[in-house]
Amino acid sequence: MPGRLPLTEQLTALRSTLSRNEVLTDVLTRAATLELPGWYLTAGCLFQTVWNVATGRPPAAGIKDYDLFYFDDTDLSWEAEDAVIRAGKAVFAGVPGEVEIRNEARVHLWYEEKFGVPCPPYESTEAAIDSFAATTCCLGVRLEPDGEWRVYAPHGLSDVYNLVVRPNPVLAPREVYEAKTRRWQDQWPELTVLPWPGRIKDDPCG
Repeated sequence: MPGRLPLTEQLTALRSTLSRNEVLTDVLTRAATLELPGWYLTAGCLFQTVWNVATGRPPAAGIKDYDLFYFDDTDLSWEAEDAVIRAGKAVFAGVPGEVEIRNEARVHLWYEEKFGVPCPPYESTEAAIDSFAATTCCLGVRLEPDGEWRVYAPHGLSDVYNLVVRPNPVLAPREVYEAKTRRWQDQWPELTVLPWPGRIKDDPCG
C-alpha cells in the first residue's frame, strides 16, 4: 500500500498515479503557461484520481472539475480575477472538464455569504488549502518551470492512499463536510468517512 511507504516514495507514487489522469496532466501543463502567482491545482481532481486508481476505476471518472487556485493580493477587485478567468478559458479551451480558477486572496470577500461563517483573509494559496473541510482534501500540485512537481500536502498522503476521509474543523461548517462526504461515498463506497468531532460540532472555526 502506498500509504505505508516512506514519504519520498509516496510522492513518487503520487506523481505516477496522478499522471494516469491525462486530463489532469494536460491542465497542469496548460496552467503553468498562465504563470499565476502561487498557483496550485488542488482538491477533488487530485484525491479523486487517487481513489479511482486505487479502486480500479478510470482515472478521471466522476471528477466534475479541476480547481486552479492562485494568490494575488495586489488587486482584490472582481474585475482583476475575472480577467484571469477569461484568460484561462482561452488556455483551457478543448479540455474535457471544467477548470475553475479562483484568486484565494479574495475568498474572505464572499465566503460568509455563501457558507454562513466568516473567513479571515488568507495569506497564501497554501493557507487556503489548509482550510478545506477534510484533511484528505488538503493537497495541491503545481508544475515548476524546471518541470518538477511541487506538492503541498500539510497532512501527508496516507489518508489519501488509504481512502480515509478525515474532518478538518477549522473553517468550513459541519454540514459542508457531511454533504461532501455523502456525495463522495455515493461515488466511491469504498471510502472510510470519519465523523465530525462532537466536541466542536457547533463551532465551525474550531
